Amino acid sequence: MTQVNIHDAKTHLSKLIERASKGEEVIIARAGKPVARLTAIEPLENGRRFGALKGRATVDERFFEPLPEEELAAWE
Repeated sequence: MTQVNIHDAKTHLSKLIERASKGEEVIIARAGKPVARLTAIEPLENGRRFGALKGRATVDERFFEPLPEEELAAWE
């Protein structure tokens, strides 16, 4: 565990992030008192991702038209 003050954290943020990504815990302190902890996060699961279909799917004006009566009846 490493403790740095806010000024040093701002100055060396990229280096501190690199250290945290390798598993080291970095404590950021203000006036010698710990106020924040910089740690690595777990990778996100392969789930839904916003914007995954951007540019590959389109919606035309027919999407907003009312459904035919027989289709509406099928949903009831």
